[in-house]
Amino acid sequence: MHYFHRIALAAALAGLPVSWAQADTLAAANPAGEKLYKSACVVCHASGVANAPKLGDKQAWSPFIAQGADALLVTVLKGKGAMPPRGGSSADEATLRAAVEFMMSAAR
Repeated sequence: MHYFHRIALAAALAGLPVSWAQADTLAAANPAGEKLYKSACVVCHASGVANAPKLGDKQAWSPFIAQGADALLVTVLKGKGAMPPRGGSSADEATLRAAVEFMMSAAR
């Protein structure tokens, strides 16, 4: 089973609105964002640790989506609350942006 099919299944079991088709779209959207999500962001954003918005949770992500990707990237670069700067990764800014856009697109 493809990684995002597993995410869609887990999201469905948790009551989150991520469909199989959306999972395929996310996987194709930006491989760098997907890769960073799977290696770093998933630790908190899959389960909601420390109030991190869960991947695919439209309600939780709506205020962040309203801010836009640029503002959210600034937050990721600086860190916020329990999230360290750069999400605790050593990723470059372009890869961080890809991960931000990846997670935002999961909630649209």
